[in-house]
Parts: sequence; C-alpha cells; structure tokens
Amino acid sequence: MTNKKAYTSKNKLETVLESIKKDNVVQVAREKGISHGMLSNWKKQFMENAHQIFETTTDKEIVNLNNKVKDLERMLGQKEVELNLLKNFSDFYQSKNMT
Repeated sequence: MTNKKAYTSKNKLETVLESIKKDNVVQVAREKGISHGMLSNWKKQFMENAHQIFETTTDKEIVNLNNKVKDLERMLGQKEVELNLLKNFSDFYQSKNMT
C-alpha cells in the first residue's frame, strides 16, 4: 500500500514556475523530492490551461449568454414547428367538419 502525498495547487504552481525559470524539470523534481514525470504532467497542465488566468468574468458570462441564446433559439424553432403542426391539424379538422 502506497502513501500518496497531497500537493496543494499553490505548491504545484510554485514548483512548475521554478522548473520553468530554471528550465530543468529533472533538477527541480529532484530538489522537491517528486518524480520528474509528475512535475512534467503538472507543467503540461499548466501550459494548457494558463490562458484561463486571464479570462475575465465578463468573458465567461458572454460565452454563457451566447450558449443560452443558442438554446433558446433552438427551443423557439421547435415551438414554431409544433405550432405549425397544430395549425395544420386544426385547419384539417375544420375543413372536415365543414363538409
């Protein structure tokens, strides 16, 4: 049974930044007592997601609102189709009753 050490996000960030500054993942991993593979994974995650740091709440709200508008437009289209079907059925039955 292995004991896994938990690392805080702050600790991971500091370690990744140190490895970037020194440009040596293996050395920093050795100094911190972690595997260089783990540090490489942390660095990869950081590089892939660092852009999110600069996203503002406004940017996120715009994306959310755009998604909501798309959903509402889709729902509106469905309701228009349903309404047209009901009108067609209503017209059909009224014409049957008139004859």
